[in-house]
Amino acid sequence: MFDLWAFPITAFIILIVSTVVFLASRYKRCPSDKILVIYGKVGEGQSARCIHGGGTLVWPLIQDYSYMSLTPITIGIPLQKALSMQNIRINVPSTFTIGISTEPAIMNNAAERLLKLDQSSVEEMAKEIIFGQLRLTVASLTIEQINQDRESFLESIRKNVTPELNKIGLYLINVNITDITDESGYIDSIGKKAAAEAINQAKIDVAVQDKLGSIGHAEATRERDVRVAENVASAEKGKKKAEADQRVFVQQQETSATIGEAEAIRDKDIRVAENVAQSEKGKKKAEADQRVFVQQQEAGAVKGENDAKADIAATNAELAVKQAEALQKGEVARLDAQVEIQKAQYRAEQERLTAEEVVVSEIDKRKIEIAAEAEAEKVRREAKGTADAILMKYEAEAKGIRQVLESKAQGYQNLIKSCNGDARAAATLLMTEKIEEIVKLQIEAIKNIKIDKVTVWDGGKDGNGGTATSNFMSGLIRSLPPLHDVAKMAGIELPQYLGNISEEKGKEKSAGKENA
Repeated sequence: MFDLWAFPITAFIILIVSTVVFLASRYKRCPSDKILVIYGKVGEGQSARCIHGGGTLVWPLIQDYSYMSLTPITIGIPLQKALSMQNIRINVPSTFTIGISTEPAIMNNAAERLLKLDQSSVEEMAKEIIFGQLRLTVASLTIEQINQDRESFLESIRKNVTPELNKIGLYLINVNITDITDESGYIDSIGKKAAAEAINQAKIDVAVQDKLGSIGHAEATRERDVRVAENVASAEKGKKKAEADQRVFVQQQETSATIGEAEAIRDKDIRVAENVAQSEKGKKKAEADQRVFVQQQEAGAVKGENDAKADIAATNAELAVKQAEALQKGEVARLDAQVEIQKAQYRAEQERLTAEEVVVSEIDKRKIEIAAEAEAEKVRREAKGTADAILMKYEAEAKGIRQVLESKAQGYQNLIKSCNGDARAAATLLMTEKIEEIVKLQIEAIKNIKIDKVTVWDGGKDGNGGTATSNFMSGLIRSLPPLHDVAKMAGIELPQYLGNISEEKGKEKSAGKENA
């Protein structure tokens, strides 16, 4: 009993272990520097399923897997003689770093176009794309934009190259432009021009600083001299005033001591007056001297200021002349560049307009051909429709006439059958049906005669016992063809119940016609 249960349990364990080992062998993990591509039956409308990081189970028989490396690829692009917007050929050696993108849509593009390709094939494919887009970018820019604004140039390259690389599953990591040269020396001339402008500007800045230094030094010297002169004048004025006061006081003391009381009073008054006058005169003279000195110093200071202003004006004039010359040279160079740009734009616009005219001419030609073909087809269809309508009309008329004739023939045949095969009797019956119409025609013939006035001169009775007037009216009535005569003209004899004409009357009638 133990042996019977041991075998199923062992088999079940072996089955579980085998299943786990099998699933573990089919579970594939994706490293961080690679993309796991699962292809085969992966989903509705999908050619491959890409995984970056993690892992998944790859089913046998219906699925398979492969890896794509995310390692960046560096490609050297030695672009030579690329035509710029100014029609100047330049050399743009550059280095592009690219790699497979991890974005889902771009990863799928890489799985569809780059799976199992070696690195050299991928580089060659990317190089062709980069060459074309780099030439297109250079052709849309001027040399000044390429050489001076490198950041904008690189941004234009990324903008043009990245979408094209994304189509095959790659993306642009970095771009390095080593050195841009041209065979005509235009870029060197631009560098020399910029260096010369920088040197000239430096010289102008040095001259301006020297001028400012000289002006500052002159102003400081003038300020120092003015202040010294003012201090010396003040000191001299105080000294003179003290000496004058001292002399006045001494003279007063000596006069008071040596002259008597009377003479002292008189002399004192005289001396006092004289001293006062002398003092006032000295004071006025000192003030005059002081004022002259001050005015002289002020005149010197004003002269120094005017000289400094003149030097400043001369320096400013020289600076303005140099700036005007530099501005003139820059403006001339800018206008020359604009002229070249306008020439290039004119040529490009002329080529574009020529191409547009050719396209418009081809379109107009094609329109005319289509319109002519449509008109011819319309005429053909209208003619065919008209012919079909006419044919159908005639066919319908013929069909109607045939049906009418067949109906008449059938009616005539039935009519003859009803008359026991007597055709004359059948014709007589048909003629009898038309008597009413014949009478109507006779009445119409008389009715349409317009007689405004009828004057009859009745000469009495005629030989037959009638009057002339009655003979006139009866003759007028008899002038109409009688029914029997009309029937005889058709070769038909009317039936007896419609009356009969005697032979005599017929003969008289015939004779009357002959006499007439």
